[in-house]
Amino acid sequence: MFSLSLRRSTALGGVGMAAVLCAASASALPPHASRAASAAALAPAAPAAQTGEVPRFTVVTHRPGTSPGLLFATPQSARDSGAVHGPQILDDRGRVVWFRPLPAGQFATDLRVQRYRGKPVLTWWQGTSSNTGIGKGVGYIADSSYRVIATVRPDGDYAPDLHEFALTEKGTALVTSYRTVPYDLTPVGGPKDGQAVDSLVEEIDVATGRRIMRWSSLQHVPITESDMPVELTHGAPYDYFHVNSVAVDDDGDLLVSGRTTSTVYKVDRETGAVLWRLGGRHSSFRLGAGVRFNWQHDAMPEGRGTYRIFDNGSVAGSPGWESRVVRVRVDARRRTAAFLGQVTHPVLQSVENEGGSQRTPGGGTLVSWGSSSRISEFAKSGRLLFDATLPAGWSSYRVYRSRWSAEPAAPPAVSVGPDGALHASWNGATGVARWRVLGGDAPAALKPVAEAAWQGLDTAVRLDPLPRFVKVEALDAHGTSMGSSAAVPTDS
Repeated sequence: MFSLSLRRSTALGGVGMAAVLCAASASALPPHASRAASAAALAPAAPAAQTGEVPRFTVVTHRPGTSPGLLFATPQSARDSGAVHGPQILDDRGRVVWFRPLPAGQFATDLRVQRYRGKPVLTWWQGTSSNTGIGKGVGYIADSSYRVIATVRPDGDYAPDLHEFALTEKGTALVTSYRTVPYDLTPVGGPKDGQAVDSLVEEIDVATGRRIMRWSSLQHVPITESDMPVELTHGAPYDYFHVNSVAVDDDGDLLVSGRTTSTVYKVDRETGAVLWRLGGRHSSFRLGAGVRFNWQHDAMPEGRGTYRIFDNGSVAGSPGWESRVVRVRVDARRRTAAFLGQVTHPVLQSVENEGGSQRTPGGGTLVSWGSSSRISEFAKSGRLLFDATLPAGWSSYRVYRSRWSAEPAAPPAVSVGPDGALHASWNGATGVARWRVLGGDAPAALKPVAEAAWQGLDTAVRLDPLPRFVKVEALDAHGTSMGSSAAVPTDS
């Protein structure tokens, strides 16, 4: 079992943790209109970030055979809203490679590696959320030095929601949002002068911010398809659809998941027409044994009529059903949907909120168990290869694994902590294997005095006695220097 522990006093960037958490968020952006721009143009002042301990994953299972790459997660806690929140990259031992602390009251979702203008980029959603799981925020795109190069929000009054931020080959972004409108709810037993929540899917040109298309659930899906009893809203707007994922299918049309209709919809990307329904009250297909799903998240196409769905099987107020990742093959001509297989956890998971999965290169499955505070990787055979948990009340809505090579714009840093140890850090640098410490009586007269294996966001090195001045060099696996800090006095 591995456990990542970062102290409040941990030195990052040559200063204490609290100072670095604030400084690291200085380039965070308010919800500007979507546009691509230089880093300088994308760095207005932002609220100070929260301070405290970085959220921690505890690795409880790590067997050979996991897919290559780092893990991309967004730990969050509704119970502990005052704690530090932010997207993070970690390795298979739970050691944090990169962490971006966010302003108080904000959190992140959907951190992953995507491609923009032919290059790999790091993307995430950042903003606030209501207690009904509806977010308002901004989509961020950063380069391999973690400089934000573009932000995305719809061209209109509806800020991107937390559920989806997907880039496409066309240089566009697919995002979700919600709007509340007056609506006659008598068909489902509600008031005639009620309110309904309209789920929106929008495609936005990243470079210009221009909206290319908008799809409205209320225009295409009647409220009578919902599995959510209107009585449970207790007078609040009726969230009958609750869009929670959107993806481009291999034919170019869209795959849209409506959680509270327990249905996945194939949507014409040009006209918005619903081409077919998978699951729910009015499925276009005859469902084979094992296909039926409920309250799902993260419906993703795998190609050639195969779809992967995180089947929660549970919802708040109706817990206890086992959650799973199910793979389904649709035959559009025969109008059938066949069960291909499923992934479940050895310890029953009943996930009321969130959840997602990713197909790994070897045919296995990476899973976030959402509100169950767990992430896992399974081999193609279904064998559990990797398992990590967050403290109770914490979750990572989704998790991804990807190769990622990055070098921060800022150099490494070193400081002396309250514990008397040197602390070496380079937030976001990949490929660091060891730290070399150089010390001496003057900045121009330093020589190697110690080495230590890299231990994540903060590596502590103890020297007795401490030299008057020190600096650190980041070394790769071959012992080649990747970068070095400035020389700093140890008595300041």
